[in-house]
Amino acid sequence: MHPPLSGFYHYQPNNGSDQCSDHPVAGSDQSSFQRRLRDNEDSGDQCPISPAMLLHEAMAMRTLPIFVEMRERPAAVVGGGVVAARRVEYLVRCGARVTVFARELSDEFFALRGLPNFRHVARDPEPEDLRGCAICFIAAEDERLTLAARDAAKKAGALVNVADRPRLCDFIMPSIVDRSPLVIAISTGGASPLLGRMLKARLESQIPAAYGRLAHLMSRFRQRVAEAMPSPTMRLRFWEKALEGPIGEAALMGNEAAASARLTSEIERAGADLSRPALGEVYLVGAGPGDPDLVTFRALRLMQKADVVLYDRLAGEGVMNLVRREAERIYVGKRPDNHELPQEEISALLVKLASAGKRVLRLKGGDPFMFGRGGEEIETLAEQGIPFQVCPGVTAATGAAAYAGIPLTHRDHAQACVFVTGHGKDGKIDLDWTALLQPRQTVAIYMGLRNLEALTREFVARGASADLPAAIVDNATRRGQRVVVGTLGTLAAKARAAELSGPSIVIVGTVVTLRDKLDWRAPVRQAESGVSAAADSKE
Repeated sequence: MHPPLSGFYHYQPNNGSDQCSDHPVAGSDQSSFQRRLRDNEDSGDQCPISPAMLLHEAMAMRTLPIFVEMRERPAAVVGGGVVAARRVEYLVRCGARVTVFARELSDEFFALRGLPNFRHVARDPEPEDLRGCAICFIAAEDERLTLAARDAAKKAGALVNVADRPRLCDFIMPSIVDRSPLVIAISTGGASPLLGRMLKARLESQIPAAYGRLAHLMSRFRQRVAEAMPSPTMRLRFWEKALEGPIGEAALMGNEAAASARLTSEIERAGADLSRPALGEVYLVGAGPGDPDLVTFRALRLMQKADVVLYDRLAGEGVMNLVRREAERIYVGKRPDNHELPQEEISALLVKLASAGKRVLRLKGGDPFMFGRGGEEIETLAEQGIPFQVCPGVTAATGAAAYAGIPLTHRDHAQACVFVTGHGKDGKIDLDWTALLQPRQTVAIYMGLRNLEALTREFVARGASADLPAAIVDNATRRGQRVVVGTLGTLAAKARAAELSGPSIVIVGTVVTLRDKLDWRAPVRQAESGVSAAADSKE
């Protein structure tokens, strides 16, 4: 049995250019895009993406990765050189009926000539030769032949790939790691084939051939497991336990007989336990302030185990892409004054889903215990006897400070840091000003953008100097991050002039003056946009 042809990465040529379609949101969840764009307002320990970044993420994937079933389907290859031979090898391994059009074949075709699904026609193709072909590869040196063959194949309805001519292609051939039936396809969308080959080499060294045997074992027992366990959730749990335990180890070591015997026994045992109610669990996971690279390893493991994910509006596309693809996604996002789903209903939903045997991922930006109401949610779970785990995340204040080049503590400036929220219950600001107005201390304010004028005015009224340095970090840790630096007397006006969208972290204290020296991301921004560090810091 041959695997399907690996990973055809389709794109829509844009009037002959190398770029994909001009419609960046087409094919994506436009209603979700528009909703998240509307909701891009200031809120808690979580960082939404800016409208520009929402658009960027919606259009980021240029090609659609798919695996095409080619067994017994006709395919054509135009050309008789080395590149053409490599294409033929993939096609025949997938069981396609391959016809090669070339006046002569190179020595690379020697091993292919006797195969039953290989045919050589020693001439250029005619339009009628390509009718019914699913795929046509063109690797000819003659430009006239290349264009004519492409035109004929397109008219015949075939998907076309022209070697080293991305503007003429309907799909891109990826680098392939073959552990059949496990096949991994790697593509850079034509941006850097060398990078794709480097990643292939790394994966080749890290994924043993034994994974193919493990996949074969699962394939053999798949039907028996389905008959013994009608619930998809139960089957998922069973296979995870099998792959991560002695059964998987035995298969990877080549002891297929022992793995098969153990698997048979486990299937029988699982079938006998059907009357036992499934046990669900809730994972309260902090996803960090926005940059997917700041997600912890443990968070990633839990994100990949979830059956369903409840996520806030502030979970960026990069973070959501780390969640298990098959997991059901339930949007429970909220804005400061417009809770789409009341907090009590979110907690009740967690209980309901876990009681049904689901592994529920409650994904929160930043850290769930830092102004994220995570404690309220797990309090309900504890009362209802629902098992749960808590995975901390990089909180927004530390992420924002680090990416802005502003240390929250420093021996010469601050020996303490206080975290407060600028958006109190019922919209009222109720802070312990005596605790905040201490010398040699930094104050980090969450959800402070909306009330920035009132906050800075109150700081000064309570005795702080209007010249005390202050900064606001907007859209922290993302590509759209902006930093505005000023003083308590000037920050509100500067933030208003900069038209910041939030969410933002406000940092008050003399540590802000260190930014000019410690802004480690300034060279990155200059390279990306040509904006100077000075212009950014004085925005």
